[in-house]
Order: sequence, then C-alpha cells, then structure tokens
Amino acid sequence: MTDRSKEIVSHMMTNDEFSQWLGIQIVEVKPGSAILEMQVREEMTNGFKIAHGGITYSLADSALAFASNGYGIQAVSIETSISHTRPVKSGDTLKAVAVEKNRSRKVGIYEVTIENQDSKKVALFKGTVFYKDSEWPQNLAQIN
Repeated sequence: MTDRSKEIVSHMMTNDEFSQWLGIQIVEVKPGSAILEMQVREEMTNGFKIAHGGITYSLADSALAFASNGYGIQAVSIETSISHTRPVKSGDTLKAVAVEKNRSRKVGIYEVTIENQDSKKVALFKGTVFYKDSEWPQNLAQIN
C-alpha cells in the first residue's frame, strides 16, 4: 500500500478553513500519526487572558483527523475528550503530537499530547475515530 498521507492531509488542510484560521502548520504526517504546530494569538484568549480551551481542543482535533485519515480510509471522530493541564497564553507556540494507540477495521483510538514552546504539557486529548467504508479517491480533485 502506497503512503498517501501527505497528499491526503494537504487536501484536507486546503479545505479546512478553521485549521487555516488557527494558523496550524503541518510538521509531519504518517499513517497513524501527525505532528502539528501553531502560535496562540491574542484573539484566541478568554476573559482570564489565557487561551480558550477550544483552541487546544481544536488543534488536537485536527491532529486526530490528520493522523487517522493518513491510511487512505476516510475517518471521522465519534468520541473525544481533553484535559487541560497548564494555562496557555497569547504568544505561546503549541505542538500537538497524535499517536495511534489501537486500530481495527472500523475503529481507531488516538492520543494527542499538546506541549508549549518549553516542552511543558498543556493538554492531553483522547480521540476515537470511525473508519468509513470510503477510501480517499486517487484523484482528490474529484471530491471538491
């Protein structure tokens, strides 16, 4: 089986306006894993002047999507959860590392660790995906 993960994730990112708004950069992607980075901006903070919990959640959710779709089978999340372990501030650079923990024909379980620029864990995320019966087409342009 040919590794099409970079091609698929590039296509996903091109069509993902929210991940683009977040400023997510794809560092590495392979079937079953992904590393993403982003910088937290002032407009991402809440009334306490720390990043809204949805920011780290969204970064982790994108890492889950990119890691799980890298096999070439379309995957969608069916259950996710996050624990915020440290405050995140404007200007922080976050790195999300998604790792597959278990995969069957229909279900995959992933863990995503998010660290700041000081390599301090700021969030721990767990996600479960459902693998559809649909493969990503060889010509990705045909699904736009």
